[in-house]
Amino acid sequence: METAEQTITRIFSEGESPVGAEIALESNRYAQLQQQEFPKPSKTRLIAVANQKGGVGKTTSTVNLAAALAEHGMRVLVIDMDPQGNASTALSVDHASGEPSVYDVLEGRLTLAEVKQPCPDFESLDVVPASIDLSGAELEVADLPNRNSLLKEALDKFLSESEDHYDYVFIDCPPSLGLLVINAMCAVHEMLIPIQAEYYALEGLGQLINTIGLVQNHFNPSLTVSTMLITMFDRRTLLSREVYNEVKKHYPSIVLGTTIPRTVKISEAPSFSKSVIAYDPHGMGAISYGEAALEITRRSEHVLEAIATRMKEA
Repeated sequence: METAEQTITRIFSEGESPVGAEIALESNRYAQLQQQEFPKPSKTRLIAVANQKGGVGKTTSTVNLAAALAEHGMRVLVIDMDPQGNASTALSVDHASGEPSVYDVLEGRLTLAEVKQPCPDFESLDVVPASIDLSGAELEVADLPNRNSLLKEALDKFLSESEDHYDYVFIDCPPSLGLLVINAMCAVHEMLIPIQAEYYALEGLGQLINTIGLVQNHFNPSLTVSTMLITMFDRRTLLSREVYNEVKKHYPSIVLGTTIPRTVKISEAPSFSKSVIAYDPHGMGAISYGEAALEITRRSEHVLEAIATRMKEA
């Protein structure tokens, strides 16, 4: 007996309808993705997702990559470091002002273990929420001698004491290059940079790379830009393809082959407090993030080796 995916392909693949062809393509890609094995990394991968330019799909990518990995058997922790709390909203955890959050962790009142919450959609996904209270943290901790390593100290302590082994830790950064982002960069070994498929998105990339270089030189020599992900990609336009090719030319080894399309479902999912993985699992947005997550898992050992080399050289 043929599967639903095979039925859809048989009906639409030979037709001339572009909608039918799109449905058949989605069905095939979804079926292929479900058959793939997502290899677990040999060590916990600590990844900050950052881009000081807003609206490039930073939080969306954090949430959906984490959800896709959790869906395929990974144990994942998401730390929301953006006072807007959009990642917390999309993963359906409480983050009202006054609720325990990463703000209390940075201030030293609570530990990560005390503020983390389970994501209701994925059993193996935990979230450390952020609230608007976090917006005052930069001023409040600015005079502390360890102001750049507050999150690192808390995260290292949590991971060493946790009974659960996490395969991935994602930190969602605010769209800035301030103290919160510096804390995130000091707490991780990897940077994932989402880049919108528009030329304006390329303008701030040099500034971000420069900031990462400063953090490497002064605070965290192991920090590595391991991944770039092209978001809001429209394969019908020459502009999207040109932006992808330009980024790929400059960073050939770290740009994912998977691109994230601009879809209504991706934009719609957070309004239902959902990742697109949970909201529209068979749609092109969820499939693309699943394929990007698969690429990330397959690169794990290469990335971990590069990080180990940097740490030895430091």
